[in-house]
Formats: sequence, structure tokens, C-alpha cells
Amino acid sequence: MAELSVPLHKIAHARAGDKDNRLNISLFPYDPAHWHMLAKQVTPERIREHFSRRKPTSITRHDLPVLGGFNIVLENALGGGVNSSLYLDAHGKCLSFHLLSMPILLSENCNV
Repeated sequence: MAELSVPLHKIAHARAGDKDNRLNISLFPYDPAHWHMLAKQVTPERIREHFSRRKPTSITRHDLPVLGGFNIVLENALGGGVNSSLYLDAHGKCLSFHLLSMPILLSENCNV
């Protein structure tokens, strides 16, 4: 079966928040049937690679199967936090869009 590489935003939405120097991103597929596929592909290792410029010290993905989503926590990813960061987006709100740009593989017959 052929696979197609697409950006994550084609099948999911996300929202980011911050606490001190910690970035928190919620990720939910538009179709709950895609949850297992995201669980296999949006791994802490792939997230670390995708956010390599931010140099997070740890990444934890909390699976929320009953809610059909994920809570992703990146430690030390905000340049010291809002009061000390020199990043233009010190709160990290735009970083949910960065996660959504990550490529994932879909089977050719997947409805999106």
C-alpha cells in the first residue's frame, strides 16, 4: 500500500500554552479514527527532532485515548520563560503551528 507524506495539520489541530520555561501542546485529530496512527508517528523522538532548534531537555507525551488526544510537554523549550526569553513569541503560542507542520505518513486510501 502506497503512503503519502502530508503535514500534520491536514488531520489534526493543536493549541499551545506555557508555564515558566515549559511548553505544553495539546494535539487532537479531527477524526478520532486517526488517534492510533498519530500515536505511532508523533513520538517524543520525532517531536525532539522537529523542535531541535528549541533544544528541549525532555519531552513527555501523555496519551489521552478516552478524550482522543495527546498532551505534549517540552521542558526548557521557551528560552528561560516569558520574563527572561529573547524569543519573539515568549509564550510559545505559535509553536503549536510548528508541531502541525511536522510531516506524517498517510496510507493512500486514508480520508482527509
